[in-house]
Amino acid sequence: MQAIQPLQSSLPSMSQPKPDAPIGIFDSGIGGLSVALEVLKYLPNERIVYYADTANVPYGSRSDQNIRELTAQAIEWLYRQGCKIAIVACNTASAFSLDYLREHYGEQFPIIGLVPAVKPAVIQSQTKTVAVLATPATFRGKLIQDVIQNFAVPSGVKVIPVTCLELVPLVEQGRALSAECLLALQQHLQPVVDLSADYLVLGCTHYPFLKSAIQQLYGERLIMVDSGLAVARQCGRILAKFNLLSDHPAFNQARLICVFSANNSQTMQPVVHNLVGTPEAWQFVDLKNFT
Repeated sequence: MQAIQPLQSSLPSMSQPKPDAPIGIFDSGIGGLSVALEVLKYLPNERIVYYADTANVPYGSRSDQNIRELTAQAIEWLYRQGCKIAIVACNTASAFSLDYLREHYGEQFPIIGLVPAVKPAVIQSQTKTVAVLATPATFRGKLIQDVIQNFAVPSGVKVIPVTCLELVPLVEQGRALSAECLLALQQHLQPVVDLSADYLVLGCTHYPFLKSAIQQLYGERLIMVDSGLAVARQCGRILAKFNLLSDHPAFNQARLICVFSANNSQTMQPVVHNLVGTPEAWQFVDLKNFT
């Protein structure tokens, strides 16, 4: 694996983060908002700076090295905003970047990544057949392969990989319930239903926004699991470890600021509202205007 070079040979001198500093969350686009929602529910006193790399979405078809470079740039940006912790809310980015980022920043800037929720699906599957819907890049990564080998194989559970590159752009376009999306889902999921899969692991943070579409197609035949709540709990544990949990609500401040690298906040704001409703105290900002 080719190593990416640090954005700087040494970290810039930053002040020690305080409990009222924001949590940083990054994704290739708006999919990671599914994780942000879980964090905000689980940690009600926290606020978030969310970096949506809409200039480069989707990551799933990119080269491993390009994914590492884009992820490093995004995490460095969050670090420079004074975030107290970063969540790589992208399974594809997590698959190729976590080791490097953790080595580079150390404990002064903890970094949490995502692994598809294969373990709970394996434990609970009654048919011993689990499907994982993720990007090709995620399946190339070591994280998911380790989970499959260490948990699914010893349990005698068959894991069926499913990829569909059309899904992330459809979510980004606000078309999660469109006829095109439903058709793509049916074409890719019907074969695993026919193979008696009873659990579907949503291995991309965009995919929880497809739950309604999948339920419309398959009802209770596929039980869906994702990593959002587990990541929120891990974030809480790490913040508690370093005494960085906020002990009061963020009065007169946005609970989530969503920054778009493509400077397309006006275009994306209605898409986000369509996916998550109209949350109070959220702001949408172009990267060029963020200060």
